[in-house]
Amino acid sequence: MTSSPEWRPARFYRTDGARLTCTLCPFACALADGDRGRCHVRQRRGDTMETATYATSVLHAQPIERKPLYHVHPGKTVLTVAAPGCTFACTYCQNFPLSQHGRIEAPWTARPITARELVRACAEKNALLAFSYTEPLLAAELALDVAELQGDPGPAIVWKTNGFVTKHAARLVAPALLAANVDLKTPADLSHRKLTAAPLAPVLEALSIWKECGVWLEISTPLIPGLNTDDASLRALAALVVSFGAETPWHLVRFHPDYRLQEAPPTHPDLLRRAVALAKDAGLVHVYVERALGEDGRNTSCAGCGQAVIRRDVWALAENNLLHGTCPHCSRKVPGRWDEVPT
Repeated sequence: MTSSPEWRPARFYRTDGARLTCTLCPFACALADGDRGRCHVRQRRGDTMETATYATSVLHAQPIERKPLYHVHPGKTVLTVAAPGCTFACTYCQNFPLSQHGRIEAPWTARPITARELVRACAEKNALLAFSYTEPLLAAELALDVAELQGDPGPAIVWKTNGFVTKHAARLVAPALLAANVDLKTPADLSHRKLTAAPLAPVLEALSIWKECGVWLEISTPLIPGLNTDDASLRALAALVVSFGAETPWHLVRFHPDYRLQEAPPTHPDLLRRAVALAKDAGLVHVYVERALGEDGRNTSCAGCGQAVIRRDVWALAENNLLHGTCPHCSRKVPGRWDEVPT
C-alpha cells in the first residue's frame, strides 16, 4: 500500500477558457489549478484532469452472486477491485473508510494497479472483472483501458454502482460493461438527497441509457426503516423498477446501522416479506432477498410456470437448471446473460 495516491491522466473533462469542468458525474465540478473535485480523487493540474483511481484496496476472487448479480453467468468467478472514492456521501455506508476518502480522516490504503495487470489476473482465474465496494464510475478510465485491452471477446466487466453519472459518460462507458447492479435507494428526490447528498434524477437517466445500450441491469435497494419502508415508498420504488421491465431483478437489501446512521434499527424480516409482496403485486417477477428470507428469497423462478430454475446458497450458486437461458420445464426464456464469456 502507498501512503498517498498516484495521479494519472484522466478523461472526462472539458475546458472553457480558464475553466476546467469534470464531465464524469452530474456535480460537474469546475476546478481551478490544483483543486480537487467533490469526490477527492479527481484533480486539475494545469490544463488537464488527473485521477487517483488507478488503484485498488482489494483484489478478491469471489462468486458473481456476491455483487449481487443473479442473472449473469451463475457461479462465475469475478475478480473484485475497489478504487477509493465515491460521488455519494451515504450516511449508512459500510465501506466508508474507502468510499469517503477525503471527506473523513483515513489513511490512503490503496495500491497502484494497471489495466494490463487486471486483464492478466482475470485471465489466470478465468474471471470477470468487477468494480465494487466503492464507486466504479470514478475508475471509469481504468475500466475503459481494461476493455480496450480485452478487445473483441469483451466486455467482461461488471459494476456495483450508484448510477450517478452524466448522460455523456454513461454512453461512453456502456460498451465496456457486461452488467451493472445499480442502487436505487429511494423513490423521491428529497429522501435521496437526505441519504446520499445527491439528486435522484441522474440515476434514473443512467438506468434508461444503459438499458437502451444493452447493459444487463439489476437493481438494489437498501430498506432503511423510517426512510423508504412505508407502503407508499415501496410501491413507488417497485413502480420505478417495473418501468425498466417486469423481469428486471430487484434485490432488497437488509439494512444494518453503520457509519452516521446508527439510530435506525436493522430491517425486520417481516418488513422484507411485505416489500417482496408489494413488489410482486406491482408486477415484478424476480425479487430477491439475500439471506433474511432463506433459500426461497435467493432462488430464480420461471415467470411462466413458476418452477425454480436456479437455486443459490448465500453468496454462491447451488444449482443451475437453465438450458441456454430457457426454463427446462416450459421452455420460456429467462432474461439475463447466461452464456459463458469467451476467454
